[in-house]
Amino acid sequence: MQHEDETGVIDTGSLVRRWITYAAGIYLLTLGVSLAIRAGIGIAPQSSLTRTMTLVFPGMSQGTFNFLLELIMLLLTYLVMPKAFTYRNLLALIPAFALASFLDLNLLLTDWVVVDPYAARFTLLAFADATLAFGLFLMIRANLVLMPVDMFVNTIFQRTGWKWGNIKSAFDCTLLVTSAAIGLICLGAPHFIREGTIINGILVGQYVKLYFFLFKKYSGQRSRAALG
Repeated sequence: MQHEDETGVIDTGSLVRRWITYAAGIYLLTLGVSLAIRAGIGIAPQSSLTRTMTLVFPGMSQGTFNFLLELIMLLLTYLVMPKAFTYRNLLALIPAFALASFLDLNLLLTDWVVVDPYAARFTLLAFADATLAFGLFLMIRANLVLMPVDMFVNTIFQRTGWKWGNIKSAFDCTLLVTSAAIGLICLGAPHFIREGTIINGILVGQYVKLYFFLFKKYSGQRSRAALG
């Protein structure tokens, strides 16, 4: 789904450049997720669920669980609107696999990151969210394949006509409740759900808006300079 804020941001140029931008976006997004995990004060609902599953089944990586979640979302997308589902939708598994691979790689690369004072944890989380949001911005700019999770939310939007933002919020809350329930049942308490979960929900959206603003401002200045 394309929003009004994306006008002037979407890249309509070379397909090769857009795929490079998209891949860079996926990498930065997973780097942000990894750093947010290292901050240790709470992570986003989807990350919380997949991270919790690594405690329940320690032999499997978070990237693996993330890919399984995307696979489930693709199946649900088909079940919601089977007639609208095409083989092209299966292409979403390619970036989903790339995201899972990059996530495991970045979790490995950031394994040494340990912060103790709360101020340092908060600072790291803020930086992680900025990195994650910039990755998301690049993926939006590339305007290529939707991840299955986003495809599912869009499919619900198309089927029901409900507000997209409300659907996304309900979806995130469902993931959060599922994560908490699994943690409570299997581990004795919810894990990875703290104040950072709320901070993440606020900061990522604001960072993306900031990147939109800065990009449009820079593009406008460059256009005026070219005309001048």
